Amino acid sequence: MRMYIKIILILIVGICSSWVATVLAQETLWKELNIEVVRLVQEGKYADAVKVAKRSLEIAKETFGPDHMKVAVSLNLATLYRIQGKHTEAESFYHQALSIKEQALGPDHSKVATSLNNLAGLYRAQGKYAEAEPLYERALRIRKKALEPDHPDLGESLNNLGLLYKIQGKYAEAESLYKQALAIWERAYGPDDLNVATVLENMGELYRKIGKENEAEKLEARARRIRSHLKVSPPQ
Repeated sequence: MRMYIKIILILIVGICSSWVATVLAQETLWKELNIEVVRLVQEGKYADAVKVAKRSLEIAKETFGPDHMKVAVSLNLATLYRIQGKHTEAESFYHQALSIKEQALGPDHSKVATSLNNLAGLYRAQGKYAEAEPLYERALRIRKKALEPDHPDLGESLNNLGLLYKIQGKYAEAESLYKQALAIWERAYGPDDLNVATVLENMGELYRKIGKENEAEKLEARARRIRSHLKVSPPQ
């Protein structure tokens, strides 16, 4: 009997060791694929990046299960679809990632805010402002609660919600958010960072809409100096 038990234990240990080795190998492959996705995106090879990202997603689901955080990471494939104008696919994947993060981390985690921000950005790009607004606002509430007051991600939420408010004609609210974002990014990144240039340009556009031409020109001139120094053009 003892011999049988010993044999069974040896088999169990062998099976477990083999399973662990397989999981580690798959995790390594998953990481390598994600690195490859980043490289392809940097090279502008979006179609190739999508293929690799799909494989990353498949491996994450097969290895870790459909509700694992690594699956949520691989669902960043949504951003590639968004870049390519495939909004339906992007929306579906953003929703899946959001659901996984809410279940795994709770509704008030900063990573949940990131997914909310991504989905809201997609809706804003499509002109679905009513759908985007509550998502941006929820993301901002979460980040105010979960992050330090000068965290750059908080600046991102302030700037993004400011953009939406500007589009909706809520100019006073947008101005307040832009100013807060500018202060955070200046402290976090320094006065000559690209994020600072971006929010300066956003504020300049807002001021032009409300007839504050002099203020707009000052902000835009500063943004141009920053971009000229860094030799980077504004986003189109």
